[in-house]
Amino acid sequence: MTSQVHDAARQGFSREAGTYVRGRPDYPAPLLGWLQDTLALGPGRSVLDVGAGTGKFTALLARTGAAVTAVEPVDAMRAQLQAALPAVQAVAATADAVPLPDASADAIVCAQAFHWFASEAALREFHRLLRPEGRLGLVWNVRDETVDWVAGITRIITPYEGDAPRFHKGDWRRPLEASPLFGPLEAAQWPHVHKGTPEDVIVGRFMSVSFIAALPAAGRDRVRAELEALIATHPDLRGRREIAFPYTTLAFCTRRRPG
Repeated sequence: MTSQVHDAARQGFSREAGTYVRGRPDYPAPLLGWLQDTLALGPGRSVLDVGAGTGKFTALLARTGAAVTAVEPVDAMRAQLQAALPAVQAVAATADAVPLPDASADAIVCAQAFHWFASEAALREFHRLLRPEGRLGLVWNVRDETVDWVAGITRIITPYEGDAPRFHKGDWRRPLEASPLFGPLEAAQWPHVHKGTPEDVIVGRFMSVSFIAALPAAGRDRVRAELEALIATHPDLRGRREIAFPYTTLAFCTRRRPG
């Protein structure tokens, strides 16, 4: 979500904002403590949620007691956020051009988002927005592909990803590793599951993936049919009203350097 929002994000997230709300997992309970302890969030502190989407992570940030500002460039996603969290200030902006003053925030967090805008320009903007000793947090829910049916889902969707930025490609690390503006990454992780109907946690979840949602109708129908066939035939999924989709939640913290 740089100043030129990637087509897959712009089209896909605009088209499937409602599905995104239903299909995406929330976050594990220990992550709240990580926000409070590692990012030092709490009453009297301020945090920017950049690439906030529909506000799934914004709601968790609000629970810390910090003042939260959500930054999201896709109108349909931001509308979902504002409907769900009317008390949160929502700003229409990209990561490299946030219309807020210097030293506006004690922390910036990007959940399920940094891979879209990982760049020197975004890091310069984050450095400008953070106060001295400010912290940048990056969070992802990552599918547990040691489970065979989860790996099967990956095989279904991967042929369509094209040049869409993805966490698993690892490109998001390069700007951070090269940047003199932020320190080394400190990592934490927790197991997590998303419980719900197969329609929500598999079909809804993966039809809301940006590059799938951006496909022409025939392509979307093909992916949906493959996902439904997996649910209908896999012994761990067939006939189940509720399933537990396994994830690992990864959280990274880096600190703003002077300069």
